Amino acid sequence: MFDHLWLPRAVSTYAPRIDFLFTLIFWIVAAVWVLVTLIMIVFLLRYRSRPGRKAAYIEGNPWLEAVWTLVTAAILIGLALLSRSSWAAIKEGGPPGQVFYKVNARQFNWEITYPGPDGRLGTADDVVSENDFHVPVGQVVRFTLTSKDVIHSFFVPALRLKQDAVPGREIQVWFEATRVGQYEIPCAELCGFGHSGMKGTLYVQTPADYQSWLKQFYAGNR
Repeated sequence: MFDHLWLPRAVSTYAPRIDFLFTLIFWIVAAVWVLVTLIMIVFLLRYRSRPGRKAAYIEGNPWLEAVWTLVTAAILIGLALLSRSSWAAIKEGGPPGQVFYKVNARQFNWEITYPGPDGRLGTADDVVSENDFHVPVGQVVRFTLTSKDVIHSFFVPALRLKQDAVPGREIQVWFEATRVGQYEIPCAELCGFGHSGMKGTLYVQTPADYQSWLKQFYAGNR
């Protein structure tokens, strides 16, 4: 739906919910901008300087100010209530994971830890890859995100996923990719002189291709 507009192609299950909120907020802001701009143009023309016209002091209108404030507050509260379910589903819950990883951010790389052949994280056969994040399409991916030094931000525009990586904290993140492909993982938080070069790649593969890659990856890290 949004592929032809300003947003990148959406490739996660919750991306449409994010796109809906983004587009709704955009059009609300656009409508207010048009309204304010038109009013300014009318006022500029109607009250422009003319020969013989003296400047006049105009007092504020409390009722107009109250209405403007209440309408703005109502819009913000409405957006907060509307987005609450999406926030809860994406940030506070989510479906059970099918594949699990650990992602460590550090200046200036992403370290992705894969469970070894035993299928469990935190054991001796875990393997680590820098900047290459391989996942199967159509499966719920869960990973623990943390940072080894400063605050970074794990950002995959195509997934509509953005989460800060904070030193000393382990943050649970999930997504389910819906389209095979390669997608950039830039750091979205200024983290030092090498910030602009801190980029990884998310490889979304078919389950068969993912398993084949995983076997080769294990074999190359023995």
